[in-house]
Amino acid sequence: MPLKTPLYEAHLEAGARMVDFGGWEMPISYGSQLEEHHHVRQAAGMFDVSHMTVVDLAGERCREFLARLLANDVARLQQPGKAMYSCMLNDDGGVIDDLITYFISDTRFRLVVNAATRDKDLAWIRQQAAAFGVEVSERPELAMIAVQGPAARDAVIGLLDAADGQAARELEPFTSARLGELFVARTGYTGEDGFEITLPGEQAAGLWRRLLGAGVQPCGLGSRDTLRLEAGMNLYGQDMDETVTPLESGLGWTVAMKDDREFIGRPALEAQKQSGPQRKLVGLVLQDRGVLRHGQKVLTEAGEGVLTSGSFSPTLQRSIGLARIPAAARDGARVEIRGRALEVKIVRPPFVRSGQVCDGIL
Repeated sequence: MPLKTPLYEAHLEAGARMVDFGGWEMPISYGSQLEEHHHVRQAAGMFDVSHMTVVDLAGERCREFLARLLANDVARLQQPGKAMYSCMLNDDGGVIDDLITYFISDTRFRLVVNAATRDKDLAWIRQQAAAFGVEVSERPELAMIAVQGPAARDAVIGLLDAADGQAARELEPFTSARLGELFVARTGYTGEDGFEITLPGEQAAGLWRRLLGAGVQPCGLGSRDTLRLEAGMNLYGQDMDETVTPLESGLGWTVAMKDDREFIGRPALEAQKQSGPQRKLVGLVLQDRGVLRHGQKVLTEAGEGVLTSGSFSPTLQRSIGLARIPAAARDGARVEIRGRALEVKIVRPPFVRSGQVCDGIL
């Protein structure tokens, strides 16, 4: 039986269509997925992301442990509240998961990892933490609401008291602060500004309803996927997994190898970097009628590739996708759709930033 978040009843009250997502009963939409998508791009929408796994770390050697665990460099986190996106790799350089790390104090950090990878992530993190004496605590009692869009921050700040509202307003991108019972982070998965708010599960429905009263549109997993795709953000299990490295997934920028830090997977990445990755992740824009979908074959002059993500883009009014193709491929390509080879333009993601189509995409 699928698990339910603390907001399950609130979703039913709002008329959500529920689906099984990674073992959780989650809203796919509340009516029109297209309207939800546009509302986030133009105003403010909110998502229940309580299925995400929150993991707190404690111990004197937390930094040393994370320097070993993560491909990105935790030494960059110097200011309490600062956040960092990174991949957690296996010995072959494959991506076990992508996650966000929050610096709470010198002896405390918080990780937010994907729901579908919860079991393997917790096992891997605990296995690696044992040698460093770091305590690993899952926080299943917490809920999380993502409020995203150009009006999102003002909507949240309007519900806080003066002091907390001012603290939230001063948060820079990829920073966080504890405001009473709320852990507020200026992060997201839509390509828009906003907050991700972690709070006790029993308080989630109350905050959800106050946000509804402030005009924030509830949004489901359907629009969350088209929003993240337009923003060029990878989805774990499709655009990356344990069989591919960050260098093959458009995530080379998350790998820090300028020092001699010995993180898990580094030797494999160094070898791949020296020989040159054979594959790369690119954006595609369909030039003909049709819809790009995960798993479709991509034909290039350098060989075949595959669509890892694809959908109709409400903002571009075109079909777009992410694809892993031969590294030597250049400009033109075709995608096989229902027996036809349709032309696609190869572009560099993101497709949309802050509601606007990026240069060179169309």
